[in-house]
Amino acid sequence: MRILLVEDEKKLVELVARALRAERYAVDVAEDGPGGWQLAQGYAYDLVILDLMLPGLPGGELLRRIRGRNHQVPILILTARDATLDKVANFEAGADDYLTKPFALAELLMRVKALLRRGPVARASVLRVADLEVDRLTQQVRRAGRRIELTPKEYALLEYLVTNPGRVFSRAMIIEHVWDQSFEGLTNIVDVYVRHLRGKIDDPFPVKLIRTVRGVGYGLDEGAA
Repeated sequence: MRILLVEDEKKLVELVARALRAERYAVDVAEDGPGGWQLAQGYAYDLVILDLMLPGLPGGELLRRIRGRNHQVPILILTARDATLDKVANFEAGADDYLTKPFALAELLMRVKALLRRGPVARASVLRVADLEVDRLTQQVRRAGRRIELTPKEYALLEYLVTNPGRVFSRAMIIEHVWDQSFEGLTNIVDVYVRHLRGKIDDPFPVKLIRTVRGVGYGLDEGAA
């Protein structure tokens, strides 16, 4: 699952992003309102975490824009404002939850998981390709009913592929999504993790799901060559 974090306090950004990534979420970060709006327009996020005091574009306005564009995405507000009227105003503008600074990371993670469980009705929590099942809420993977244990990066790679069955992704696209950064000159890291993933979800089974398109990248679909 991918989360958009819009927050201008650098230390807080680092702490929250690290905690979320440790829970196997992919995280995109914007440190001002315009940056947050640009990202929100370019990707269908599973959750938005939004500070209200943002440079360039107020968090309240960004909240209204995001909600106007996407009626389903859960939005968690982070703010130092704890007045009841402020909370009511933001709930009316489309917020789903509200966390007052300072807060404990454990509470933030609890609220994130609760919002993702609740999530938009239209989003399936269990993704299936052939006999492969990926539960995005529990992050459990099964094939032919057999539980498969994956490392955090292996899981993130598999989730990315299974969310877009039939589509082929370049190594650069996979790196940007799974590793949240650019690994110039290190795109072979994708090949390494694909081999690890194949060893767990393909090699023990007669039907192979991970597809290699030579010179392009990787995809996942039923009965891949």
